[in-house]
Amino acid sequence: MAWFNATKLLEKLRNKRMVFVGDSINRNQWVSMVCMVEASIPEGQKMRVYNGSLISFTAFEYNATIDFYWSPLILESNSDNPIIHRVEYRIIRAEKIEKHARAWGNADVIVFNSYLWWRKQKPDMKMKVMYGSFEDGDAKLDEVEMVEGFEIALKKLTEWVGANVNNKTKIYFAGSSPTHTWASDWGGDDSNKCLNESEPIQKVGYKGATTDYSMMDMAKQIFRPLEQKGINVQILNFTQLTDYRIDAHPTVFRRQFTPLTKEQIANPSSYADCTHWCLPGVPDVWNHFLYSYLVQK
Repeated sequence: MAWFNATKLLEKLRNKRMVFVGDSINRNQWVSMVCMVEASIPEGQKMRVYNGSLISFTAFEYNATIDFYWSPLILESNSDNPIIHRVEYRIIRAEKIEKHARAWGNADVIVFNSYLWWRKQKPDMKMKVMYGSFEDGDAKLDEVEMVEGFEIALKKLTEWVGANVNNKTKIYFAGSSPTHTWASDWGGDDSNKCLNESEPIQKVGYKGATTDYSMMDMAKQIFRPLEQKGINVQILNFTQLTDYRIDAHPTVFRRQFTPLTKEQIANPSSYADCTHWCLPGVPDVWNHFLYSYLVQK
């Protein structure tokens, strides 16, 4: 794996646009990438702009843009608002991707991440899929398993990529990011979740109880027909190395819209964030993986 060189990456992105598309895990990786490159850019030669679901970082000297676009379920959904969305009750529009695709359609590099929002919050959790439209009077709702929704979204994404992307566009699909909610997995106390963990797991081959590779395997199969058109969707498989990092989450110290109270901080089983990642930290390593692909000849 090549060591990260911000200037070399910016040269690769000269006159180009890279966009991270997905959920808050992908935003985690985008923030990491921006931090890793902007330190090499003088003040006055860079800009960050927030515009609803789209956040843009521009390096003026290189005419290079690194964006993040909020689209956690890829298709249009009731979770399209980056601030206000329903975590447990989810609806996707099976045939509607164009609104989101307009935000990434002209990109030279696209990094998708869409796993977290397809995981069940409860054992019996399902989701709704909407077909047709209210405008045409043919709207219909089906209830499906979460993984079926994931399959529907990826098949529509594959269809869109095949019809709208040429083989010069580099497309990546990030690997599943493990969560460390159940401390009993590694002999810890579930009431603390990952709070106070200061060392990675040392057991070689450790796999958390909630770590799932099957969705990555499904993604590979769904994207495979694109290879006949010369389009390669590269899976960034960083799941195994990330699974060890029980020590790398923000826990109760995560920045919140409303700071946690003392009582909430004292209740890590409810309020410790063992899903997202501290920065600097694990997403920097993910970006080393991505960098290796981007700069290779």
